[in-house]
Amino acid sequence: MRHQNVYKKIASQMPNMSKSQIKIANYMLKNPYSMPFLTVNKLAKMTEVSEATIIRFAHFLGFSGYHEMQQLMIVSVEQQLNTVERLELSRKVYNKTEQSVYEIFQDDMKNIQATMENVNIEDFKQAVQYLLEAKKIYIVANRSVVSLAIFLQYYFDIIFGNSELVHTTESAFERIYNVNKGDVVIGITFARYTKSTIDVVSYAHQRQATIIAITDNLLSPITSYADISLFSSSQMPSFLDSFVAPLSLINALIAYIGRIKHAEIDKRLENLEEIWDHYDVFYKRM
Repeated sequence: MRHQNVYKKIASQMPNMSKSQIKIANYMLKNPYSMPFLTVNKLAKMTEVSEATIIRFAHFLGFSGYHEMQQLMIVSVEQQLNTVERLELSRKVYNKTEQSVYEIFQDDMKNIQATMENVNIEDFKQAVQYLLEAKKIYIVANRSVVSLAIFLQYYFDIIFGNSELVHTTESAFERIYNVNKGDVVIGITFARYTKSTIDVVSYAHQRQATIIAITDNLLSPITSYADISLFSSSQMPSFLDSFVAPLSLINALIAYIGRIKHAEIDKRLENLEEIWDHYDVFYKRM
């Protein structure tokens, strides 16, 4: 089911719904922009029904569960809302009380939980294998997602010594000009997907490089170029993007590779420690 038809599906099925389901449907149709960001627990509170009723509602509409239904609506909403509109949405979802601080932490915890539950271990292992065999690794990201790319490239440089960060739009194609078969390109993008990231990954795909996508779901435009896609939840009804779960996924990737290449990493770290100690890189108590 395409995401633009979800709300039509809800409306068309209302004559066949129970009273509880009608309450859920009415809320969703009246709040199309805020609803996709609500957890099962929050939606249950808003509609005054049980969490089990919410899950049965998703099944009634033909979805495997609430998560699938929510993902389709998230894509539609996130691509339509600009930053100002997302800020206004956050004011509606998170109230001004101290409790809202804890709700943000809880939402991030749920993002990690959703990412962990939906990770495809075989795809994860295949992505690791591609990286271990890569001649060179390019990490492509733009805008706020660069924060994730910098972290990933820092540790990949320690592990592999053959990684490069590509994030400046003006010089991106010059920096990735020689990408070729045998190289691996990691494209990181989340809604609202940055066009320049997709363009660079598309070029690398044409050059027969292996593409690993780190993104939010199968409807992300980068997945059409990817040999392997690793998905992470980043749902947050706010003007900012929540990268807690994507960072956790990247941590898992780094740690997993680190265990495989521990001998090489130990040697590199020993050499680096000597350099860091010689030049007083880290603060030392007198």
